[in-house]
Amino acid sequence: MTTAARDEIDGNLSTLEFWALPQERRLAAFARLRERDHPAFFRELKLPFVKSGAGFYALARHADVVEASRTPQIFSSEPCSNSIADLPRFLARYFGSMINMDDPRHAKIRRIVSRAFTPRVLEKTEDDLQRSATRIVDDLLAKGSTDFVTDVAARLPLQVICDMMGIPEHVRPMVYDRTNLILGLGDPEYMGGKNYARDGITRMGALYGLLKVLAAGYELNHLAMKLARQRRRNPGDDLVSALISANVDGESLTDQEIGSFFILLVVAGNETTRNAMSHGLKLLTDNPEQRALLLEDFDAHIPGAVEEIVRMATPVIQFRRTLTRDHEMNGHEYKAGDKVLLFYNSANRDETVFENPDAFDITRSPNPHVGFGGPGPHFCLGANLARREITVMYRELFTRVPRIRATGEPDRLFSSFINGIKHLPCAI
Repeated sequence: MTTAARDEIDGNLSTLEFWALPQERRLAAFARLRERDHPAFFRELKLPFVKSGAGFYALARHADVVEASRTPQIFSSEPCSNSIADLPRFLARYFGSMINMDDPRHAKIRRIVSRAFTPRVLEKTEDDLQRSATRIVDDLLAKGSTDFVTDVAARLPLQVICDMMGIPEHVRPMVYDRTNLILGLGDPEYMGGKNYARDGITRMGALYGLLKVLAAGYELNHLAMKLARQRRRNPGDDLVSALISANVDGESLTDQEIGSFFILLVVAGNETTRNAMSHGLKLLTDNPEQRALLLEDFDAHIPGAVEEIVRMATPVIQFRRTLTRDHEMNGHEYKAGDKVLLFYNSANRDETVFENPDAFDITRSPNPHVGFGGPGPHFCLGANLARREITVMYRELFTRVPRIRATGEPDRLFSSFINGIKHLPCAI
């Protein structure tokens, strides 16, 4: 490959090849984007069966991401925030949750759902979190060397989410598998060996991927709707029961809305927390002085460590917004209908905000990262739950297995949306 061709791939966020690049080259590309006077514009990748638009502006600087997040009346989440192209109607049915809504509808649904994430409610989960973490470490000690993702990081958030929703034990492996399929669209491991970055996307390949995602969404949606119907007849002490009985301004959630919210919860609550935990082990392995500092006084340093891990990992890479009207922001003129992508991973490495941003520093303060999203109505509803999960799991790990470490490089998810780690070998 010529230098010019390589530079084109390194700088083009629309290409599949870009998202297959090593992490270091992608970070370097975003650093170049932050140096620009105005946001770069990229043509949309043309995909079979999906109506593509003209393209999008890449918001790579912290200031742009924060300001866009704070002004949802201009930078709208509708009609879609979790994909560059508008979701086809057959997919929007399952994935059109409240993250793809603006106020007032968004605010009403969020008020209903947020009751499950109040400090008082989360305190009740503390004992369950601890019991789950203890079991996970018991199994780890019995097994020895293992895959940290599948055997540790993925288990706790999945257990918590399923407990909250009242999901029966026997279907939890299915929930885990289907969330992987939804976020693994394009990754060879989840797409039957099809490598879109290497081979391109054919019509048959795109159809195969869309059908797998559709089937996964249907199964998760059907599971939640079935639970909702059961709880309407026999309410229990779980989140589904709370959601079907909640009423805000005369409105309650429909079974379809509960199904869509469930998909959001298991995908966001499972994937982001497990990826933060996995990135954290790798970061603490590669930075032994920070690891020693954490173990020296765990309670004093774990709050800062969690925030720094989330900043460095940035589990959700980007979300989309659409301009509702012409608008000027930080010297650039946007037009109504323009698409912008808020690149949280780039904002979290902004040199004008974070001193030595590529350094892992658990004492960093202040740490105004956007790893849970930017400030505004769409800030991550489960941020405090994620912090608790990471804290409880790491306390149990580093108390009982203080020498645990990653023993190889992460097997990364191929995705422009999730900064995922599929597998990470570790030893105790």
